[in-house]
Amino acid sequence: MRTDSSPGSLPAREHLPAAGAGTPVLDVVVPVYNEEKDLGPCVRRLHEHLNRTFPYAFRITVADNASTDGTPRVAARLAADLAAVRSVRLEQKGRGRALRTVWSASDAPVLAYMDVDLSTDLNALLPLVAPLISGHSDLAIGSRLARSSRVVRGAKREFISRTYNLILRGSLQARFSDAQCGFKAIRRDVAQVLLPLVEDTGWFFDTEMLVLAERAGCRIHEVPVDWVDDPDSTVHIVRTATEDLKGVWRVGRALATGSLPLDRLARPFGDDPRDRDLTGVPQGLARQLVGFCVVGALSTLFYLLLYSGFRHFAGSQLANALALLVSAVANTAANRRLTFGVRGRGGAVRHQAQGLVVFGIGLALTSGSLAALSAATAHPDHSTELAVLIAANLAATVLRFLLFRAWVFPDAQPTTHTPDPHLPDPHLPDPHLPDPHLPDPHLPDPHRTWSDAR
Repeated sequence: MRTDSSPGSLPAREHLPAAGAGTPVLDVVVPVYNEEKDLGPCVRRLHEHLNRTFPYAFRITVADNASTDGTPRVAARLAADLAAVRSVRLEQKGRGRALRTVWSASDAPVLAYMDVDLSTDLNALLPLVAPLISGHSDLAIGSRLARSSRVVRGAKREFISRTYNLILRGSLQARFSDAQCGFKAIRRDVAQVLLPLVEDTGWFFDTEMLVLAERAGCRIHEVPVDWVDDPDSTVHIVRTATEDLKGVWRVGRALATGSLPLDRLARPFGDDPRDRDLTGVPQGLARQLVGFCVVGALSTLFYLLLYSGFRHFAGSQLANALALLVSAVANTAANRRLTFGVRGRGGAVRHQAQGLVVFGIGLALTSGSLAALSAATAHPDHSTELAVLIAANLAATVLRFLLFRAWVFPDAQPTTHTPDPHLPDPHLPDPHLPDPHLPDPHLPDPHRTWSDAR
């Protein structure tokens, strides 16, 4: 798994600015390997569809994955015949390698790809990329598993596809519905941040990209598609499924150990500058409270079970100390990961040491409560002891949350934006920029037709 630093944090979502004449807004990549028969009809049909329906300049890039048949000649002929088509030759196989190579070098702000068999209805292409152009979403995928999708394929492929997506949901907590549909798009500025973290170069490439994007907080738009299976597909189902499962294990292990720097990618709270300029607002408090309460409830149950077990061979004070110590270590680890979102091993020992200090405070509260109960009653029954411990633990819980948030995990809190005094105030007009109320001579005439703009 790649652990090298990403190029930077995720950019704020913004509507794409008007592109200059001839600059493509969309670059559709068609990765191919030994597809001399289907390549020509596919690209010509795609080109005709885009030329007729797409309201921006576009480019179609044929990414040849080291084909050994006549595919390179067909691709070169298409590039010579159609001005919006280009061909890129790679000397190594791998769909992921082809997409990474072309997307990394493309100048188009929206990048997409589709399979050469055109199993997906092309009418879904504009709905796929529109949310990326508008700035609403970071990635977009076609989904064959949406309720309104219409899919024609055999029972074997249907079973494998649904099983694979269930595995992703169960193992990697993926919330997108269809990882394998060969119909996806991504904004270039987001791709520049995510692609250095994606390791796979084959069929698992886009699944890995989607999982990392989702964990980094990207918004993934899903488009229901009409899809017809290609009976002549050359994809080896068993081999591909095996490689995908290996990829799931690799990514799951990397996420569990925190070796991926996804926390560096998180964009500021909200994409509106007014949200980023807010001061004195405790962002993330509600989510942290919910997580802390869930962890606290489970920890309390765990503590009570431990106390009841230790009480069979130890006195109340020793049983309480042992149960609280074990549950405190588990509580600190769970809150570190789930409540405050701290990943990786960095600072784990320090956090546990600080958690033990908090444990000491809780021990003092609960032990003092038991001592007060013993002083009041010579032989209190077990249920009374538990009731006193629950009350003491509630008080200790409130104090524990405050100490965790302010002392143990202060770096996990979102920070407020502090304006740089050397930068101009974003709320004041910049004298070097044109008046926004006057027409910009550099923007295209809004009365021009789409065909003129292309």
